[in-house]
Parts: sequence; structure tokens; C-alpha cells
Amino acid sequence: MTEVIDLHQYRRPAARETVSRGTGAIKGAGDKAPATRPVDPPVFFDRHEFHLILNLYARMVGQGEWRDYAIGHDRESCSFAVFKRSADGALYRIVKTPKLARKQGAFAIIGQGGRIMRRGRDLAVMLRFFEPKREAVF
Repeated sequence: MTEVIDLHQYRRPAARETVSRGTGAIKGAGDKAPATRPVDPPVFFDRHEFHLILNLYARMVGQGEWRDYAIGHDRESCSFAVFKRSADGALYRIVKTPKLARKQGAFAIIGQGGRIMRRGRDLAVMLRFFEPKREAVF
């Protein structure tokens, strides 16, 4: 009726532990088996970054420029895509790739055709790309 289940089956591996691909077994630092690959933390926007993006999205929806959004992620990056219409492709994608933080900057704004519009280290500066351009009046 009752089963005895090991606790290691239900906990996440610590930073020093590794997960072997085929078996799903967790190996600690004291185990003699060879380590397969370290477990990388998942990539997501943090609370501050997500707050900046959603403020921009709310402003653009209020202006009638954007109507829908989608959030996606994989092992190396996460993205926030905005759409004019749901049936069309994304107008812009705001992408965070932490592996590029020291080289080109962790953030990128990618246009419709996959063209990189802007790349940088600070998200707040990057999002100024969407601000209306002010013309000089003489």
C-alpha cells in the first residue's frame, strides 16, 4: 500500500552534482562514476527585466502599435516576442542570451527578418530603441 521512495528522486541536483543523460540518475560529488555534464540553470528574465519589458509592452498596446506577445526559452536564451496581429510573425523579439554577456552584451532586439536591430548589456538602454524619435526644431 505504501511505497518507500528515495528523496533524491524528487529534488533538484545541487550545483556540484551532475545529471547523467540516459538514466536521469543524480550523482553526488562523492560518487565514483564519471561526471557527464554540469547542470546549467535555466535562462529566464529576472523580475526587474520583466518589469521593464511589460511596462514598454503596456505603453505600446495603449498606443495601438502592439496587440499580442509570446514568451519562449531554450537552454541558452529566452525571448519576448511582440506582434501587431496574432496571425503574423513577430514584429520584434527581445532576447536574453547570458553566454554573450561579456562579448556582445546579453540582450538583443531582433526585427522581423531576423535582423539584429540593437545589441547591448543594459536592458533599459536597449528598450530606448522603441521610444519615438524626436526631431530637432530650429
